[in-house]
Amino acid sequence: MLELHNVRKAFGDRRVLDDVSMALTPGKLTGFVGSNGAGKTTTMRIIMGLLAPDSGRITWNGSALTTEQRRAFGYIPEERGLYPRQPVREQLVYFGMLHLMSPREAAQRADEILEVLGLEQRGADKLEDLSLGNQQRAQIAVALMHRPEVLVLDEPFSGLDPEAVDALSGLIRSCSDDGVPVLFSSHQLDLVEKLCDELVILSGGRITASGTAAELRAEHRVVIRIDAPGAAGWIGGLEGIEVLSADGAHAEFAASDAGAADAVLREALARGPVTHFGEVPVPLSEIYKEATR
Repeated sequence: MLELHNVRKAFGDRRVLDDVSMALTPGKLTGFVGSNGAGKTTTMRIIMGLLAPDSGRITWNGSALTTEQRRAFGYIPEERGLYPRQPVREQLVYFGMLHLMSPREAAQRADEILEVLGLEQRGADKLEDLSLGNQQRAQIAVALMHRPEVLVLDEPFSGLDPEAVDALSGLIRSCSDDGVPVLFSSHQLDLVEKLCDELVILSGGRITASGTAAELRAEHRVVIRIDAPGAAGWIGGLEGIEVLSADGAHAEFAASDAGAADAVLREALARGPVTHFGEVPVPLSEIYKEATR
């Protein structure tokens, strides 16, 4: 398990991280979300040892994280760093050998990763000759070459087409299924919600919400939708009901308690057929907005 304990970081007078604590557990895929400048990239750079925290600790399986242990991590930085004029497969083999793989093992792994990412026909091409999306795939391939023990991915889906997003999502999920802790940042909230096991929302250098999507939704009030004759005209007059939207036979509301919600249903049934009555799932985008206000 990789853990951050009360990590703080400032650049001059600007506090970038303020008492950040989080845990990346084996086999869990953690989505790291926040606006630009929230501190996500700084957190990832501290995990990888590219920046030192002003205070706080980072531990791996309960002990202080070392440089040697970080070498087993896979990392995609915010600013990509491959060689533009070198063929893609050559670069993968090179980076594999830097991780002490034999030339044969590195070549086999490179071919495997290139096929998974749909680059098997582009391995001999120079990086600069690839599209931006394929350059991103090559960067991802480097991060996965040495079968990392932890994956730290800063906006890994940036610039990828839908097919590549699906391929990378499957690859990341397979890594987590093999027990690898994965942390990735993304502005694509729908993708985060679909892919991750846990969410960490960062705002102004502080963690403002964390947990599974279900846990975060449980902290918000329940919204109920009803479709019944004339609901918009009568629902607002019931005690303990806050109408959130209403139009004709459709209404969404929050109830002060279960009894108030039951009263809405009884009233509706007395007036005619009820075609829908149930909770409305809170979208991750709404949870994010509330956590970052």
